[in-house]
Amino acid sequence: MKYHLITLGCQMNLSDSERVAAVLEQMGYVRTENEEEATLLGMLACSVRQKPIDKVYNKIAQWNRAKDKRNLITFLSGCVLAADREKLLKQFDLIFQMSELAQLPDMIRNYGVVNAASLQAPKPVMPKNEHIADLWHIKPKYQSTHEAFVPIQNGCDKFCTFCAVPYTRGREVSRPSEDIIQEVRHLVIQGYKSITLLGQNVNSYGLDKNGQEITFAELLRRIGEYGQTSGEEFWVYFTSPHPQDMTREVIEVIAEYPCLAKQIHLPMQSGDEKVLIKMNRRHSMDKYRRIVADICELIPQATLFTDIIVGFTGEGESEFENTVAAFHEFNFNMAYIAMYSPRPGAASYRWQDEVSQDVKKGRLHKLSEAMKIYTRKYNESLVGKTVRLLVNGTDRKTGFSTGLTEGKITVRMDRKAPELMGKIVDVKITSAADFSMSGELVLQEETVNS
Repeated sequence: MKYHLITLGCQMNLSDSERVAAVLEQMGYVRTENEEEATLLGMLACSVRQKPIDKVYNKIAQWNRAKDKRNLITFLSGCVLAADREKLLKQFDLIFQMSELAQLPDMIRNYGVVNAASLQAPKPVMPKNEHIADLWHIKPKYQSTHEAFVPIQNGCDKFCTFCAVPYTRGREVSRPSEDIIQEVRHLVIQGYKSITLLGQNVNSYGLDKNGQEITFAELLRRIGEYGQTSGEEFWVYFTSPHPQDMTREVIEVIAEYPCLAKQIHLPMQSGDEKVLIKMNRRHSMDKYRRIVADICELIPQATLFTDIIVGFTGEGESEFENTVAAFHEFNFNMAYIAMYSPRPGAASYRWQDEVSQDVKKGRLHKLSEAMKIYTRKYNESLVGKTVRLLVNGTDRKTGFSTGLTEGKITVRMDRKAPELMGKIVDVKITSAADFSMSGELVLQEETVNS
């Protein structure tokens, strides 16, 4: 028995897919990348933008046509809005929330009965997370031997007007800190070098527990303390934080412990106060500036990443220019820029999408060009210096090894070195481009002699 799994969207979905794989393989299924070999076909959906949802509709139409030739079971999970779920219930054999993953074996064994029941089931506007702990108790089948994701919470209470996450994942629920720390310890013992703590709003971790759980800063501190005693070199990241809940204490803890990676992903979304209010972001630009100032003061070597939406309802030229000015002010090392796309369920879906696609594309291009100025400047500042690099792949064009610095900047190494995959090595930077660098492997004896 073989299964084929397609995962769309964010790192949280990737993490969830590792637990889906674990459940299926415990049932005796074997994963295949060739969907024509599989008798079980599944998708983890993303509802952040329309494009990934369109992929779901296109793929299930293709799979249902394939049922004319062979017996198949299809399933869907991940982030699915209620409106899409209602339409897709008649097309997939099984649709379930990730909190119901532990029940998937029974669903597959009895999918005809379960599917009939699902068609008649009520479709809640807000998913409930009372069984999310069942998902976290499933040991994942990690897709990598050196990079791993560790979920620390699920859901979001912020209700940004452009975002559908509260309607696909529900309200915030924090995972027990002891379970998180235990999973991190297990990964380090197994030799993992890059560990990312995941949540829709990680720095509100523990706030839903009314004092019965530690704070995000304390969670990082305990992981940092373990890193100091472990004797192992590894880097711990987190995504995504929200500026409203980011504290100076979090930054102080990152500065104190070597295993807490010196890279901060801090979504800004817009550089204009009026647009931020309309987005219900709950942070001002002054608040954002104070956080960046704390980072520059306490972790001057840190790289700064952000998320931006262009073309949001109400964003005129002057509002957009304020976002451009913010790029020149903060010198981001990377920005994930997206054109606004109305999502059913989000508050902004009721508003007119008044910025044309051509204008959105133009603004995306202008921000990308502004970002290049500072990404290249930072990368060029490292030429001639030796950096630590986690080797994690090969370059498609040259075949040489590639990796990420602690600050998550891509480096192409001067040689093909598969034996170094998953190891942290010294690389001397020889040249810089807009979004990457090239370097030479520094051999151990060279490091000792120097």
